[in-house]
Amino acid sequence: MAAHHAARAARANRAKAAAAAALGRAAEEIALRFLAAQGLELLQRNFHRRVGELDLIARKGDVLIVAEVRTRSSDAYGGGAASVDWRKRQRIVRTTSLLLQKHPELASLRVRFDVLVISNIQGDSPHVEWIRHAF
Repeated sequence: MAAHHAARAARANRAKAAAAAALGRAAEEIALRFLAAQGLELLQRNFHRRVGELDLIARKGDVLIVAEVRTRSSDAYGGGAASVDWRKRQRIVRTTSLLLQKHPELASLRVRFDVLVISNIQGDSPHVEWIRHAF
């Protein structure tokens, strides 16, 4: 009986994780379109390394923008921007360093870390809050 409950719980957790991943991909698409409309050129998305992942990497002029995309259904815990704590910021900075090592042609650009908070993702008109120079 306990094994049956454990299996059911595992299926529920996988379903939640899949739904969260789909929501995250939708948020990144919205953020990508938003940044393109602002004149930024997307260079790469989902740059993965062992230390972390960069959601969106874009360029505008001589500035390299590393954008973290966050979603929040409510502001009960401070909203999406508050979820980028010091540990997450450290991972983003370390991963950006690896990106610049891998792509030395980007090393001459100034680096800016932004956060895009996407809300009302499944509604008719999602809202994008763009926090430039977030950290």
